Formats: sequence, structure tokens, C-alpha cells
Amino acid sequence: MSIRVAVAGAAGRMGREVVRAVHEAEGMEVVAAIDRQHAGEDCGVLAGIGTIGVEVRDDLAEAMRESAAEVVVDFTVPASAMGNIRIAIDGCVAPVVGTTGLTPSDLDQIREWAAERGVGTLVAPNFAIGAVLMMQFARQAARYLPDVEIIELHHENKVDSPSGTALMTAEMISAARTGSPHPPPAEPVEKIPGARGANLDSIPIHSVRLPGYVAHQEVIFGGLGQTLTIRHDSIDRRSFMPGVVLSIRRVPSLDGLVVGLEHLLAES
Repeated sequence: MSIRVAVAGAAGRMGREVVRAVHEAEGMEVVAAIDRQHAGEDCGVLAGIGTIGVEVRDDLAEAMRESAAEVVVDFTVPASAMGNIRIAIDGCVAPVVGTTGLTPSDLDQIREWAAERGVGTLVAPNFAIGAVLMMQFARQAARYLPDVEIIELHHENKVDSPSGTALMTAEMISAARTGSPHPPPAEPVEKIPGARGANLDSIPIHSVRLPGYVAHQEVIFGGLGQTLTIRHDSIDRRSFMPGVVLSIRRVPSLDGLVVGLEHLLAES
């Protein structure tokens, strides 16, 4: 039996990649596509794989119900994602969420919904295997080099900053530090406010938004007479698809909300 997958945000750049990846993956099929734009069009045509007989709809609940979907993949925006997640969980359909910009309170709410219904749910800031490894390596390095800054670079249409990956990386570094970072100057001077970036637990985070990028991150550690740079580059959105496919296979068996693809990789 194939896993029946609905794709929310199917007309977007990531949504089209998800449609293509699910269509090509063994043991799963696209049964519904939801997007406010392109309603009535075949999602396979939008994804560049030809007609697959699945029309884009603008109502998630209706599309889910009529298609008997088992998993919903959401790559939309935070304002839409929360509603989509609630609809999916209420319908006992397991969500795989790649939408970034969700807040800690959003995650608490999702955790509550998933627990109430007993529905496996995955939220991941990044589905690229290399990006997950980058975060793991950074956490390991932070035990020995507590001074660190993060630079994340994305395409010009990414609306949230810092990225979810940068925030999760900073949180992992903060939790792993065994030493204290070098204290900043007593009176730091920013000639332009924000020049030193955002700050999370004394970790500066710098966001770049420019055409030509997809998703990239550098974690730069500094020590006495040395630096260590850990960098990951997604140069094509296909880099996220193996993680998405793995998540679709695993999410129905999860116990409530899981945040981060690394938890699935650890058990693979």
C-alpha cells in the first residue's frame, strides 16, 4: 500500500519539488494538492513532470477528506501553516512541516494538538541531510570553542530572519557549551544599529537575503590563534527532498510532535 500524501503549498517552489519527489518515490503517491493560486491546474504539470491527475485545490480540509490522505506536507508561510496543521491533526492526518518562522509558542500549540489527537507530527527547519550534520558538528565544536558567530544566506524571497536553521543551530550550541564565550567590549559601538547582527544567548546571527542563493549557512568558531568554519550549501531545492521523503515514511509512527530531522536520522 502506498502512503497517500497531500501537499500544501503545492504551487510554490518547494511544493513543486515535493510533488515531484513524492511522485518519483517508491511506496507513496500524491493524492491531493492545495494552493490558493493555480486552483484547477494539474499539480504534476506545475511540477514539470506532466499530468498526474491531481488537481490543485484551495480547501485543505475538503481535499484531505476526499483524497483520504494519510500525510500532509506543508511548505507555506507561518500564517497559513498553523491553520493547515490544525486541520490535518483534527483530521488525524500526520503533518510534515517545512514552513519556517514558527515561534516557540506555535510549537507549544502544535505539541498540544498532536498530543490530544495522538497524531505523529514533524516540524523541521531544514530537511537537507548535510544541514543536519552541520548543526550536529557545530554542537560538538561548541564544547571546545565557545566563541562563535552564525551567518545564514538565503534567496531574496525568504520572509523570516534569522532562518529556522540558524536559530536551531544557536540553541544547540548554547546547550552544548562547556565554557563561557569571550565577553564583548564593555561599551560596544555599532556605527549603524544592528551591524553586529541579532543575538541569541550571546551568539551573533547575521542574515543575508540576495538573488542567487538557495539556502546556506556558515558557523564560524574562534579560538586562540585559530578559527574553525563549518559550512553547508544547498544549491538546489532537490537537496531537501530525501529528508522530506524519509519524514513522510516515518511521521505516522511518531509519538506526538518531533522537532528536527536529526531525530529521525538517529533511528534510521
